[in-house]
Amino acid sequence: MVTTQHHVERKLAAILAADVVGYSRLMGSDELGTLQALKAHRRELVDPTISAHGGVIVKTTGDGLLVSFASAVDGVACAVAIQRGMIQRNVELAEDRRFLLRIGINVGDIILDQNDMFGDGVNIAARLETLSEPGGLCISHTVRDQIGEKLPLAFVDLGEQMVKNIAKPLHIFTLSLLRRCFFRPAL
Repeated sequence: MVTTQHHVERKLAAILAADVVGYSRLMGSDELGTLQALKAHRRELVDPTISAHGGVIVKTTGDGLLVSFASAVDGVACAVAIQRGMIQRNVELAEDRRFLLRIGINVGDIILDQNDMFGDGVNIAARLETLSEPGGLCISHTVRDQIGEKLPLAFVDLGEQMVKNIAKPLHIFTLSLLRRCFFRPAL
């Protein structure tokens, strides 16, 4: 019996995973308004910001998305720009109507298949997203190494953490934009 090996397209990428905090609650209280707000946030802020930073939206999952970047610096800069934009967009809204995002970013090898991406790099980005504070950002040690001092951001080292379905602990860094502690002092 001869097995045919199918070539799998792989690439190294910075993967951003994002999700709306409390989306089910928002939908439960106002389905149509929540859907319209989500579409407006995507159209007016999220999608243009991703495009401006060289990102490619690979997959959307209702209130979530996966984005690929050629650079960790671009991915993190994009995430910070989106989170800052969301803070501004939420200022006039009642607290229970605000859209807050959690974002996780990892650098890793991904498998591209049709219009989707797979692999440990993607899974780790998704796990980092779940660890992020609402309005914040969690990144892997690999991402932190890649951005170095290229962005004026002060990440907090959370050390190694075990996450669901990932065999080895991940060294994680976080950035809380809601607490306004994300700027590193100018030298």
